[in-house]
Amino acid sequence: MTFKHDDELRRRITANVAAHHRTAVELDARRHAAVAIVVVDSVPGSDLDDPTDVGAGPHANVPGLHGTDHDLDDKMTGVSGGAAFLLCRRAARMNSHARQWALPGGRIDSGETAEHAALRELREELGVDLGADCVVGLLDDYPSRSGFVITPVVIWAPGAVELQLNPTEVANVYRVGLHELCRPDSPRFVHIPESDRPVVQLALGGSLIHAPTGAVMLQFRRVGIEGHIDERVDHLEQPVFAWR
Repeated sequence: MTFKHDDELRRRITANVAAHHRTAVELDARRHAAVAIVVVDSVPGSDLDDPTDVGAGPHANVPGLHGTDHDLDDKMTGVSGGAAFLLCRRAARMNSHARQWALPGGRIDSGETAEHAALRELREELGVDLGADCVVGLLDDYPSRSGFVITPVVIWAPGAVELQLNPTEVANVYRVGLHELCRPDSPRFVHIPESDRPVVQLALGGSLIHAPTGAVMLQFRRVGIEGHIDERVDHLEQPVFAWR
């Protein structure tokens, strides 16, 4: 069942995020970044073709694969419908984390707030120009293995948005329905020898989304949508391929 993109859902998400006691993480020697969780409207069946060539063995380095995971193709097909969030596949030419799944976002410039940075990156990467009145609130900072403290900014977009991708940063963008984010077979957790923390995996489309994006979106599901106020995700690990 899809979620209706309406005022009732916006009020629900806004109230839940406002009730959450956000955890901020000291930067120390790390860099500060912001990502945008953008709630948009979407049309069912509008994403029946994912044009990205993911190459052979897209899940070759993914830990903890099950015997039932042979159908995973790393495609984001058939996930749209109703209220959705924007999920990017990073461009193949990127110097780091090329082709990986990510939310719109990037480094916070000197003098910027996380909210301003998220709105700016959304405009620069996807051509979506939204005002500060669209910002719902912030979720917990997530410290990444690659040296960033990531601040998630929840943004409500009025209706369906027109996208104009920056091809140097984004290969494709997908409207992933919130119903897909709340699948009963997701999340799942696996263990790796390199860490005593569980690796989180969100099943979306034909792929598994890992932290940081997977952790951030799991907290949005738990707190923003389901109302599990103050549920934390900073203990959730990234797979080794995302450490660099």
